[in-house]
Amino acid sequence: MSTIERETVETTETAPLAMKLRTHRLFSIVAIAAMVIGIGSVLGGFAGAVYTYDQAATQDITTPEDARIAEAPVRGPLTMWAQSDIITHHQLDRTGGLYYSQMEREVQAVDEEGNAVVDDDGQPVMVPNEARMSWLDATTLTTSLNMGIMAYALAAFAVVVGLVLTGTGWVIWRLRDAEVALH
Repeated sequence: MSTIERETVETTETAPLAMKLRTHRLFSIVAIAAMVIGIGSVLGGFAGAVYTYDQAATQDITTPEDARIAEAPVRGPLTMWAQSDIITHHQLDRTGGLYYSQMEREVQAVDEEGNAVVDDDGQPVMVPNEARMSWLDATTLTTSLNMGIMAYALAAFAVVVGLVLTGTGWVIWRLRDAEVALH
């Protein structure tokens, strides 16, 4: 086969396979969808972080002087963590280092002088363990603070994923103008 014949065969074989991606609406649809979802994710992430900050600021909490981040307004994830940590620390001090599940549900009642109270049959009078019950308040507070930390983490994740999706959509949008030869 001569050179001219070979070039003619190669040209006619590849020419029908060469195409512009612009002609495929799927590229445009995917590009636009990725950019719209990406921008929405970025905006949603920022809105979530602002909302979490505002909710924390409304509570007007300041970490105590013995917290790891001392005497700071609780607004962001680090101060939320410091406040949660010190609540747990103080609660463990109050309960002698015992967690809720490690404490008895009821304890023996004592009078004002610290003597055990017994009933008419000589049996100890049992009352709810107030130290154990105080764990419910501590757990509620630390859970709320930990949810705030999680909200910040999810907001950051939404922003990062949104930026990646927006960038991916932009690249696909640019690729739709490219000419591709399929062999």
